Order: sequence, then C-alpha cells, then structure tokens
Amino acid sequence: MDTFATFVEFIDQWAWVGWLVLIALFLVIEMLTLDFTFLMLSFGSAIGLVTDFVGVPVWVQVLIAAAAAALFILFLRPPLIRRLHRGEDPTKSNVDALVDLRGIALQDITQISGQAKLSNGDTWTARTAGSVPIPQGSPIAVIAIHGATATVRPVND
Repeated sequence: MDTFATFVEFIDQWAWVGWLVLIALFLVIEMLTLDFTFLMLSFGSAIGLVTDFVGVPVWVQVLIAAAAAALFILFLRPPLIRRLHRGEDPTKSNVDALVDLRGIALQDITQISGQAKLSNGDTWTARTAGSVPIPQGSPIAVIAIHGATATVRPVND
C-alpha cells in the first residue's frame, strides 16, 4: 500500500477527532467573541461529526459541514441576534444623547472658537459647522461631538 493511501485511510479513520477539536475550538472562540458566528460554525462541525458516524467520505463531510454552517449563519444567527438585542434600552446615552440637544451660545461661535450652554446644563467648547458665525445669545443645536468640542448649528424656530 502506498503512503498516500495510508494517509487517506488514517484521515478517514480519525476524522471524528478532528470534528471534536473543531467543535471545541469554535465554542471557545465563541465564548470570547459572543457574536454567534463561531457557534454556528461549531453547529456545522457537529453536522460534520454526525456525517462521519454515518460513514460518509471525508471530502463529503467537509462539504456538508460547510454548507450547514453557511445555512446556520444565514438563517439561524440573525433571529438569535435580534432576540438577544430585543430587550435593550433604546435610549441614547453619553455622547449620542447630546446630538440634537438645544442650547444657547454663551459667546460668539465661529469655526475656530466659541462656547455654548446646552439644555442639560453642560457648558461645551463649540464650533460652527458653517462659515457664518453664531452670535452670543442665539439658540443652537448640537450636530456632532468631536472630543471635547460640540459642533453646532443655529436654530431658527
């Protein structure tokens, strides 16, 4: 018997160990990422393990496991992700909560300098997004936050 045939026979005989190693590896990675992707890959590997026990050739096992993992990722993962995020609080927080917040210009706001007091009581260094300065006392709205500086626009309500 030649060396290649012996190698193929060895792989065919011990493929179940490879599937178990892949399942364990994917589960460990899933515990670190918590993204459900590697969980789906471990499910695909479990399908590969089952096909090995049935007696399917190794190359077919790999194809079936890859197809199963792809189907799990495409059809099982999205509803699991939605279900996981279903109970999250939709309220914006931190910097995201400041966007669209109203306030007053404490001093003239230009593209270079300025200061604004927001309706939540915070005072921020402010810059205007446009080239037209916003005069002191004018109402403003926050467009974005960049570091410790609020980019604002005038409000003409």
